Amino acid sequence: MTRTAVIDLNADLGEGAGTDNELLAVITSANVACGAHAGDPETITSVVRTAQALRVAIGAHPSFPDRAGFGRRPMVLPSAQVTDTVAAQIQLVADAAHKVGARLQHVKPHGALYNQAASDPDLTRAIGEAVRRVDASLIILALAGSVMADLLHTMGLRVAHEAFIDRGYTEAGTLVPRGQPGAVITDPTGAAARAVQLATERTVTVTGRPIHIEADTLCLHGDTPHAPALAQAVRRSLEGAGVRVARLDSFL
Repeated sequence: MTRTAVIDLNADLGEGAGTDNELLAVITSANVACGAHAGDPETITSVVRTAQALRVAIGAHPSFPDRAGFGRRPMVLPSAQVTDTVAAQIQLVADAAHKVGARLQHVKPHGALYNQAASDPDLTRAIGEAVRRVDASLIILALAGSVMADLLHTMGLRVAHEAFIDRGYTEAGTLVPRGQPGAVITDPTGAAARAVQLATERTVTVTGRPIHIEADTLCLHGDTPHAPALAQAVRRSLEGAGVRVARLDSFL
């Protein structure tokens, strides 16, 4: 292994997939939908309470205001509007965490907001300003190697570089768009092998060659088919390979 073998395992929760409790038993960080693409005060409270009981780190999962499109439709909004809506969503989860004696660890943008920000400096700045407005100490999850990750660093914000165990990668190191062949990985064995490779070799294999990816956290989507089985296989394989699976605030 080329570096300390420690990795965070995160998942998107509160989105109505019905797998939240099964995933919370396995992951180390929870991304809680904030109401803009999915979720409501009741689901937020439920996920936050269970996460706190299981010592899973709590994060906000803000989105473009797009419930009809599950936050996955590209949008172009004024920067001030993005900052306002993202800050409000983060605060909603922060307040829910406070009520159960917990605090937020991180923020992870959802869907189109995340994907567009990966290469959009203006959108990244708007997200960064939203985090500053609520709590500048929060960790922001960003696609490893992206413009977003680099710019957030220059803004003086805390960044966790993220890779995906249930999504396909292109040779450029970007995610294969949903709807295209190979975009989603549903095989537990394949997902587990991907996770171990990312954690121990810092690479993914695309069309037979390794692509370098430095990741602090690995994501599994709660609505991926067989998500609990994938999560269980991933954690078993990581720990079997000698990788310590731990929440971000314990090592970042």
